[in-house]
Amino acid sequence: MDSARPAARNCFTGGEAPGKVDHVTEAVAQAPVRRCETMQVHHRLLDTVSGYAEACAAFENTTFHRRAAAREETVRIPVVVHVVWASDEQNINDAQVQSQIDVLNADFRADIADSDRVPEVWRSLVGDARVEFFLATEDPAGEPTNGVIRTNTAMTAFDTDDAVKSAATGGSDPWPADRYLNIWVCQLTGGVVGYAQFPGGPAATDGVVVTYTAFGTTGSAAAPFNGGRTTTHEVGHWLNLRHVWGDDGDGCHGSDFVDDTPNQAGPSRGCPTFPTVSCDNGPDGDMFMNFMDYTDDACMLMFTQGQVERIDAALAGPRASLSNLTVAAP
Repeated sequence: MDSARPAARNCFTGGEAPGKVDHVTEAVAQAPVRRCETMQVHHRLLDTVSGYAEACAAFENTTFHRRAAAREETVRIPVVVHVVWASDEQNINDAQVQSQIDVLNADFRADIADSDRVPEVWRSLVGDARVEFFLATEDPAGEPTNGVIRTNTAMTAFDTDDAVKSAATGGSDPWPADRYLNIWVCQLTGGVVGYAQFPGGPAATDGVVVTYTAFGTTGSAAAPFNGGRTTTHEVGHWLNLRHVWGDDGDGCHGSDFVDDTPNQAGPSRGCPTFPTVSCDNGPDGDMFMNFMDYTDDACMLMFTQGQVERIDAALAGPRASLSNLTVAAP
């Protein structure tokens, strides 16, 4: 299914040129469109952080050659949510935070109420990542916590330069990245809904950032990104998943390094109809309902088994410190 893609797997593959416009129709362009800046952040780190490219390349090589049995245990990852707010609306409440945790758990366990909307041809590919998330109950000092840190900031909005991840630049300092998944919720600039850091980057900036109007399912969450799937998408990146179209703009030569996702020409938008064909991938076409595409939240429904294998590799490799907390598989 992935035969048209390049065999080489490296950290430099993919990444749209700055300012590139993807294949959005005029009608869809009138509505809010998903903008994830993870690949742009990835390329910034490749250019500026010593050792990042080498660490990334080594991990991709290990992932490519990994031949491990499927993990049977469920990994439970403690989460700290940093709510960085300049207005009352941005200071989202605990119920909205919990709604996002609930969505993450449903999505990463393939426990979605309307999963029957996955086209029949791909239902056998739906993957249970056996990853669950919970708000941290102990802070780094071992003191009780509800897993939510609130920071009032003078910054009206944050760019993708990681300023939100430091108190010195108006944000909130991370908790140790080897013990927690750090998620920052704030106002992002330029219509960006979120970004993440792939495994292997600096611990001081490790984690996920989501704009406050695309986080969770209640409160400030606004359609079409009010289903919690922006955070699912970004946590997918944090666990080393790439965009399904391979980040080569609208071309057909990029790769997400997963064999069971069809080759695809650029990101999908809105809620396409099945089948939507590109890159000669008929008759079934694009897997636009995949969490690592750009469709609206209501149309995101699945990870594949191949994507779960990459998640497993991340949890056995650079995210191994977080996979020590396990519970028996159901």
